Amino acid sequence: MRIKQFLVLLISLLMVNLSSSVFAQEKLPHLVIAGPFSAVANPLVHMVESGALDDLADKVEFISWRDPDHLRMLALNGETDVLAMPVNVAANLYNRGAPVRLLNVSTWGLLWMVSREKGLTSIDDFRGKEIAMPFRGDMPDIIFGILAERAGINVKKDLKLRYVASPLDAMQLLLMRRVDHALLAEPAVSMALRKSNSFPIGIIAPELYRSLDLQKAWGISFNREGRIAQAGITLVGKQRNNPELAARIAEEYEKSLAWCIEKPTECGEMIAKRVPMLNAEAVADAMAVSQMDAVPAMDAREEVEFLLQELFDKNPSMIGGKMPDEGFYWQNLEQN
Repeated sequence: MRIKQFLVLLISLLMVNLSSSVFAQEKLPHLVIAGPFSAVANPLVHMVESGALDDLADKVEFISWRDPDHLRMLALNGETDVLAMPVNVAANLYNRGAPVRLLNVSTWGLLWMVSREKGLTSIDDFRGKEIAMPFRGDMPDIIFGILAERAGINVKKDLKLRYVASPLDAMQLLLMRRVDHALLAEPAVSMALRKSNSFPIGIIAPELYRSLDLQKAWGISFNREGRIAQAGITLVGKQRNNPELAARIAEEYEKSLAWCIEKPTECGEMIAKRVPMLNAEAVADAMAVSQMDAVPAMDAREEVEFLLQELFDKNPSMIGGKMPDEGFYWQNLEQN
């Protein structure tokens, strides 16, 4: 009997050691997370800073993408595992064969017009005006164009769009009084408002106002809720087929998003340490007004497809020539 008990104990110990060995082998040597410095990526930064993912990889790193071209490069070069991006870019990459799947949609509202005039609350209020527009052909430009056309505005004839390389460039044009209006995404909106009232910039900068809420305008135009499925988190590269990693990233992202919302001041300070050009108070302001809600991709699918269909009807190439199939949404990983 004692020999039998000894053998059972020995087998149990061997199984425990084997399980530990397998777990150790599955731990990634390097987990790379990337995103822009906007509200969608704040929880990703917190996930890294707080060590929430340290048990998944020997090294967990956050890197930022500078512009849409840099974003696309990161999605294609195989060196990134988790990547925050606009949903239309994710759909475009997926339809063109890139190794990308949508994990969640978390950004539902951060686009605003910032103006030197008070009381501009509808898209028609900007008829005949010059507007600084960042990222030609990408999400802010696309959304504004759809809303303008639905309001009967000819974008080429009735507006003067001044395209610039980034939201920060558009903000600088406002502060230097070279344009009266700019379409900005948070936190650039809050940065512009803060800077226009700060010393010494405030001496020469104009008074600026948060004018048209593009999300509200979208809801009015389409008779829908005033939010847009703008951006979320994707899994890219070989990790896009890892349901366990996907579930863990989704869980930790939701926790970190709750932290950023509940503690905007601490969130602002965390981001400002990484990006000196961003003001901690402005990042906190942005968290307070941005519509942020981490919705699993499949649950957000109807709203994602509504946006993508509008983009497809305008120009199919914006989303890669077709609507993405169900493999685009991470809940279906085991079926593909």
